[in-house]
Amino acid sequence: MNPTRTNPTPANAEGTTPSIPEPPATGLDRRFRAEVIVGEVLDHGTTRAGHRRVIPILGGRLSHGVDAEVLPGGADWQVVHDDGVLEIDTRYSARTPDGGLVHLRTRGIRSGPPEVLEALLRGAPVAASDYYFRLVVTIETAVPALRELQDSLLIAAAARSADRVVYDAYRVR
Repeated sequence: MNPTRTNPTPANAEGTTPSIPEPPATGLDRRFRAEVIVGEVLDHGTTRAGHRRVIPILGGRLSHGVDAEVLPGGADWQVVHDDGVLEIDTRYSARTPDGGLVHLRTRGIRSGPPEVLEALLRGAPVAASDYYFRLVVTIETAVPALRELQDSLLIAAAARSADRVVYDAYRVR
């Protein structure tokens, strides 16, 4: 018996081939902008995970669709690989004007030419178009008006300066 299947959609018990569902059309809808102020890099050196850096989050703002103040106390736990590529892993909170809390987590990557990545690590100004900085954003909240965001896939395009990260978060339709 040949284990290779020639029909990718096998017949069901009645001997007919079930219809194949068509995925929905998709796109991106901008939901908010985050401007996150960061502190001095805490360089942990080379650990078993790689070159570990922790950058404290000092504050900031969510705007353009979500109104909230980024609270101090979170951080970005980065791993810098030998080629200069960064793995991003942030966790922080924000407070809406009516006191509601939003927990944000981002995971992503920042990559580019070695000289650009070295300049970013030094805090030098670099155009966002010179490197790749993308994130997946996860939100947890009890704020009813923001529940859609915690039930959605959010992706973001980001830029870094010496003292802040700015990203635009998009909901995938």
